[in-house]
Amino acid sequence: MDRSQRYIGSPNGIVLCIDRVEAKNQISGRFYHRYQREGTAFRNTEQMLFRFEQFFDRIQFPYPTTSERTFQERAVEEKVSQERAEKMSDEELLRKHGELGTFVVRVQHRENSSWQGRITWMEKNRTLYFRSAWELLKMIASAVETTGEAAEEPEEKEPSWFDEEE
Repeated sequence: MDRSQRYIGSPNGIVLCIDRVEAKNQISGRFYHRYQREGTAFRNTEQMLFRFEQFFDRIQFPYPTTSERTFQERAVEEKVSQERAEKMSDEELLRKHGELGTFVVRVQHRENSSWQGRITWMEKNRTLYFRSAWELLKMIASAVETTGEAAEEPEEKEPSWFDEEE
């Protein structure tokens, strides 16, 4: 198997481990990055996205082109400076695996209030580019659905982002 896509390659690279899929494609699992040894668990898709965003904000990479809006008044913003000391190597990160799927997510830009980057599905060694967080979620859902765990009722099938080209 070609191992050319099996690297992290960026300071904000994430190894996403999907362990379960509930109704309506709600995924749960954990993700790992090089700045802590323990995984960060998430119970649903929204929590995963918020925790990714918190991670990017903490390491200040990639820097967002738009600022967060809130209804609450903010206290004086404290500059978050996390020590970027690596606690796990790429090799250690790549040994982490989810029960249903493992993905390396590399968000390269945070523009237009969304994310752009690439995702590698480790089990298939396939890499695709995404233009938004929504597209990233659709790719993950499509990949996990092909494992046979997510399909509950037969519907018209959407084209899979990870279908093999023929």
